[in-house]
Parts: sequence; C-alpha cells; structure tokens
Amino acid sequence: MKFGIFLAPFHRLGENPTLAMARDVELLEWLDYLGYDEAWIGEHHSAGWEIIASPELIIAAAAERTKHIKLGSGVTSLPYHNPLLVAQRFVQLDHMTRGRVMLGCGPGALTSDAYMLGIEPSTQRPRMEEALGVILELLRCEEPVTKKTDWFELRDARLHLAPWSDPRFDIAVASTITPSGMMAAGKFGVGVLSIGAGLPGGPQKMAEQWKIAEETAAKHGQTVSRKDWRIVVTAHLAEDDEQALREVNKGERLETVTYFEDTLGRPPGRSDDPLREGVAMGSTLVGTPETVIKGIERLIGYSQGGFGGIMFRAHEWATREQTMRSYELFARYVMPRFQGSLDMPAASNAWAMENRKQVFGPYVAAVKRAFTDVGREVPEGFAARTAGARDVE
Repeated sequence: MKFGIFLAPFHRLGENPTLAMARDVELLEWLDYLGYDEAWIGEHHSAGWEIIASPELIIAAAAERTKHIKLGSGVTSLPYHNPLLVAQRFVQLDHMTRGRVMLGCGPGALTSDAYMLGIEPSTQRPRMEEALGVILELLRCEEPVTKKTDWFELRDARLHLAPWSDPRFDIAVASTITPSGMMAAGKFGVGVLSIGAGLPGGPQKMAEQWKIAEETAAKHGQTVSRKDWRIVVTAHLAEDDEQALREVNKGERLETVTYFEDTLGRPPGRSDDPLREGVAMGSTLVGTPETVIKGIERLIGYSQGGFGGIMFRAHEWATREQTMRSYELFARYVMPRFQGSLDMPAASNAWAMENRKQVFGPYVAAVKRAFTDVGREVPEGFAARTAGARDVE
C-alpha cells in the first residue's frame, strides 16, 4: 500500500504566507526522509486559505530537495488551462524529476476561482473530460491532435518531448461524493483520488463508488486497477488517543468554522464533537498508531476488495512539532503493518526465541573456554553478565 499526503494546503488567515509555503516544502522534505510514497499539491486562486496557485512550481522546488517521494498536482483544474500546455508542463516535470511526477485532474474545487475566470460551473466537469481526453491523446505521441471546442482550439498539436516515464506518468482524477469523478476515471482508464472517502458517510460509499468506475471502464473498453485507487482521509497520531484528540481539536474547529462555514458558506456540522464522530464513522484517523491501524483496516473492509493507497489531507490543526511527530509515528508504526516489512524481523525473532536453548545455550561455556584455554581466570561478575545465556542452558 502507498502512503502520502493531499496538500491543498490549508493555511489560516493572519499567518505569513511566505513562511507557510516554505513550511509546505519543508513538510515534503520530511515525508521524503520518512519514506512516504507520494504527495499531491493543490491549485487554488481565491478565498485566502489554499494559497498555492501553481502546484508545478512547488513540485519543481520540492523535487530538488527530495530523493524518492513522487510529487503530483492535487489537482490541476483542467478547465482553467489549455490541455496542450498542461501536457507540456508535466512532461517537462517528468524529465526534471526523472519520473517522480504525477498529474491529478479535476474540474476546479472553488467556485470563486471559476467565477473570476468567467467559467460557468455547469461547464466545468464536461470541460475537464474534454481536456483529459486530449492530454492522454497527446501523451501517446502518435498522431498530431486537432480539436476545436467552445473554449480551446488545437491545430496539429504535438508534444516536443515524449514523457520520461514509460509509457507515461501516473494520472488520477479527483472524486468527491458525486459519480462524475469515478465515471471519468473509468472512461479514460486512469487512477482515482477519493476525496469523498474522508467526508461524513464517505467510507460506507466506497465500494459503491468503485463499482461505478469499473462499470464505466467496461463500457468504454478500459480497465481500472484498485492499486491506482487512493483514499484521502484526515489523520493525526500521538502516543495516547485522548492526547491526539486534544492536540487537534482547537485547530479543526478554527479551520472548519472560519474557512468552510464562514468563507465558503457550507452548512454547519451537526455534531458537537466532529472529531470523535469522524473516528467512529471511519472517515477520520485520530489516535495512537494502533487506533489508526484499526481505522485503516475498517476502510479496507468498507472498500470490499482493498485500494492502493491512503493519502492524508494535510492540515495544521496541531502545532508544527506535533504535526511532524504525527507523520513520524505513522511512518514508524503504521506504514510497516501494511507494507510487509515487519514479517521477516518478526519471523527472525520468533525463530530465535523458539531455538534459544540450542542456539544460545553453548555461549557461556564457549566464553569460559576463551579464558581458560589461554590460562586466564574468568573475570569476576562474568556469571551475572551472562545470566540470560545461562538460563537457557
């Protein structure tokens, strides 16, 4: 299973935006060190909180400071761009990162962005599909593309570089609560970023959502793979369940009330304790590593067949130190449980315990002989220091 983050980002008003973006890149460096697989960086142009306008610029900066983590747009709002230019930029990044770039696609999440660009909300999803179809055609590097729509025109368009990745870099479509994201993924045979899985009721709809992708793919002669299905949820870890909840409670309320409710006009939540409710419902992973492991296992069960990765919706609900510690705890104690890296050490430990009499029993006698064979006395206190070995004789 792959692990990573979905970095919108969310930075509260009143903070230095320059430092906020620097923290975003610092976080990507930390995740790379900890062994996370992916990071998806958002594109937004209004409302004050999600302040990255060009995920490509963050990807380019982070690529120079990281070694392994794959970096993608989460997501590029395709109706805002000519598809040829999107394809060209990501092919360039594919070369610059030596295959570590990914393209996330969506219709545009903030209505205020589309409003400023003069784009009608009803056109965003059809335009996303038009653009994605062209991007995939360009990336195949076969015939030139000529296409005229009501919002872009291409004449004998072709890329001047083939992708560095063979045959191309990963592409995924964002999906919330409507069927459209899953239908687009199925239509084009690409991956999915299931943002809706982290919303109330989302986990219970996961299997139904994936079925939509599979059915749509079959209708269009495509295939979709669960390994390219990424679930986006919110998480925070600490050494104690109650400690984890305390660390993020105030920050979650601030973000939800001042941004999602007051700024974006979404209706207030119905729960007095949304974090605990989210943990109970499975859409939020807050607690100890063991609590989070159980939460992931529940999500796997809801999916009725599994998925390829979990991406955490990056937030700053806790302090900087607590947030970095949370990612570290997950990397140390949760990721290995789902990546198979604990099996061999556990087997080796079990073998040593089961065979300790046979394997470690001769140790004391061998060490004693090492002294007596050269005519030296066994040091005082030797018996106490080797008590563990003597116990298995």
